[in-house]
Amino acid sequence: MDKHPIGDLMETTMEKIRQMVDVNTIVGQPIVTADGLTLIPVSKVSFGFASGGSDFQTKQQQAGADNAFGGGSGAGVKITPVSFIVIKNGDVRILHIAPPADSAVDRIIENAPEIVDKISALISKKKNEGTQASQTQEEQA
Repeated sequence: MDKHPIGDLMETTMEKIRQMVDVNTIVGQPIVTADGLTLIPVSKVSFGFASGGSDFQTKQQQAGADNAFGGGSGAGVKITPVSFIVIKNGDVRILHIAPPADSAVDRIIENAPEIVDKISALISKKKNEGTQASQTQEEQA
């Protein structure tokens, strides 16, 4: 069985999409600044394609010619920046570009790493103050 022209259209369309969208489109190349800050862009990629065609009869077909084929294909790609991964002095954070989440739970989950860091720093500070206070009391006694 001969290969149908619609297959060629779909193969060409998919190959062009593969050329446009790769992993470097989603997670970009790192950008390193002079002060040692590393930014890695993260994007959301959406794409779609359509392909179609039809065989139809012509006057020449009656004389033994092959069926005529008419068809077309198209594709669209949308790349939306979402966030940056920020690396500085071994600390990793995500800097969102999109508007903040609608629900409180989403915002808490989004900010959880920063909240944990702040609580840990506060606990360490209180422990250090408590240790210093007890040492001062022992020295005075």
